[in-house]
Amino acid sequence: MNLEKYTLKSTPDLNSFEFISEGIQGNIEKVVIYSRLPDQVLPIYNLGFGDKDPQTSELSDTIKTNNGDRDKVLATVAFTVYEFTTRYPNVWILMQGSTPVRTRLYQIAINLYYDEIVAEFTILGFKNEDWIPFEKNVNYDGFLLNRK
Repeated sequence: MNLEKYTLKSTPDLNSFEFISEGIQGNIEKVVIYSRLPDQVLPIYNLGFGDKDPQTSELSDTIKTNNGDRDKVLATVAFTVYEFTTRYPNVWILMQGSTPVRTRLYQIAINLYYDEIVAEFTILGFKNEDWIPFEKNVNYDGFLLNRK
């Protein structure tokens, strides 16, 4: 995907990325963290995304900033998925928002760039307590992505 994105800083292992969202609320530090889920047969990493809390410097996925740059932010987060899975091609990435609205935002992005994503990734959706192949225009409670 050739979308406008922010400049990223990452840790050497690519488990953590930071960037600055620039918009109507000012400059806001954003964080993407990939955390391995314990006790899984497959190597599954949770994609944690949110603002860098100014008091704790920790990721907060509950702050709502509405900085007016949603598409650029989502493109930047998507780019981290490409980077992480390039380094670790056999992992699965779990994407689930902290609220149903945020999960829906991931789904909108997947639907929008579906053809480009499925060219490189297998996508599963979580529905009715089961992981099933992703279909456009079906609502899911979470997503798993894996490099083909």
